[in-house]
Amino acid sequence: MKRVLVSACALVDPQGRVLIAQRPEGKTMAGLWEFPGGKVEEGETPETALIRELAEELGIDVAESCLAPLTFASHRYEDFHLLMPLYVCRRWSGTVEAREGQKLAWVRPVRLGDYPMPPADVPLVAHLRDLL
Repeated sequence: MKRVLVSACALVDPQGRVLIAQRPEGKTMAGLWEFPGGKVEEGETPETALIRELAEELGIDVAESCLAPLTFASHRYEDFHLLMPLYVCRRWSGTVEAREGQKLAWVRPVRLGDYPMPPADVPLVAHLRDLL
């Protein structure tokens, strides 16, 4: 079975809310909410991939030193196995904006369970509720 490595980030604003993004129409699992991030390309570390993805998807700059590893997801989908480290980031430069047609929501950790998420993201919610 193919393994896919994806990095994800829980961006936390000064009010303690976490950013989630809704997968747009035309993508796998469209309509579900997820933590921003994306696939780790050949030659990238999870951190550099996440920095690249956050710049592309949200228009923000993040320093690697501002990414704090929290936990990871390991989930078997029908045709691949996903490994996804989740980082917490409280500092970035720039203004968060949806650059890929996705909807964005700043959500209190206790409300994250109200949003339908891909199966790999669901277990990460409890870690964020416990941390924040």
